[in-house]
Parts: sequence; C-alpha cells; structure tokens
Amino acid sequence: MAMLQVHIPSHNIRSFSSFLTSYPSLSSSPLRIASLETHQQNSLFSFSTSNPIQNRPFSVSTQPRRRLLCRPPQGKYVREDYLVKKKSAKEIEELIRGERNVPIIIDFYATWCGPCILMAQELEMLAVEYESNALIIKVDTDDEYEFARDMQVRGLPTLYFISPDPNKDAIRTEGLIPIQMMRDIIDKDM
Repeated sequence: MAMLQVHIPSHNIRSFSSFLTSYPSLSSSPLRIASLETHQQNSLFSFSTSNPIQNRPFSVSTQPRRRLLCRPPQGKYVREDYLVKKKSAKEIEELIRGERNVPIIIDFYATWCGPCILMAQELEMLAVEYESNALIIKVDTDDEYEFARDMQVRGLPTLYFISPDPNKDAIRTEGLIPIQMMRDIIDKDM
C-alpha cells in the first residue's frame, strides 16, 4: 500500500477539508484519507492507495490524462530562416559605421524571455512590410553580454532605432511595444 503525506498549515485545514468533501469522485476512488494528525502549526494528511499497481502521484484533477497529439517544440524559438537575422557585436558595429541609406533597428532579446518572443513576431511582420526600407537585426544578450552592457540594455526586449542620418540621435525603447509605434518611429523619426 502506497502512502502520500501532505502537510497543511493549520489556517488552511478547513478549506482543504471542504475541498476534499466537495469532490465525491475522490471518496469513490482508490485514494482515501488514512489518518489525520494535528500538530501545533500544521496538520498531516496521510493518503493511501488501495491498489498497489496504480502507484501514481496524487493529482487533484479527476480527468484522465490525455495523450499528446504532437511533440512539444524543443525550446528553440529563434529559427534561422526568419527575415530578422541574429548578428554579433562586430557585425553590428560594421553596419553602423558603414554607408547606409535605411534605418537600422536592433532588437536586444533573450531566448528565455516571453515578451521577446512576442516582439520577435511583431518584428517579423515589420520586416515584411519594410523589406527594403529598414534593416532589422537582433542580438542575443546571453551571447553578447558585454555589448548589451555597453549599450545599457537593462530590460528585455530593448529596441534601438538608428537613423541613416548621422545627425539624428538613436531612439531607444524598452519593453514590449505595439507594432504601430514601431511604424511611427520608422516613418516619422528616421
């Protein structure tokens, strides 16, 4: 017989007990409360399963688990066939110092950053719209840590809009911004 013990703080005992009684399927399942010990600060609920073959972890869900229809992605969100290409610090410095007639948009991102993934989708749509009128590139802050530090990237995602006119200052945005704001910056301020 398998045992599962759960420590419940004393101020949550009443809500946990009412939770167990509100699910009749728990009382008819092979899972049952074997004992209840009360201590000063918390209580110990011991669960036992009467079927030793079904030694599964305790799950609050009463629905059976479903099989996956497809395998989940392996965590690689940045693919190589996107229009917005990943560049190194040296490549970006060469682009900025070289001759150009279109604005450069630099996206500082990280693969573990959720808003960066959403921003990457917007930047892809922007790259399709401004195919020959803007150059959009990205920098992985984990790979290019020193470059990101020198560019004073403190929050992700961070965008730099660099005009082809050397007399204009670069525009810096931090955080997830709407695609219309990016269009306005490119059309009006560059």
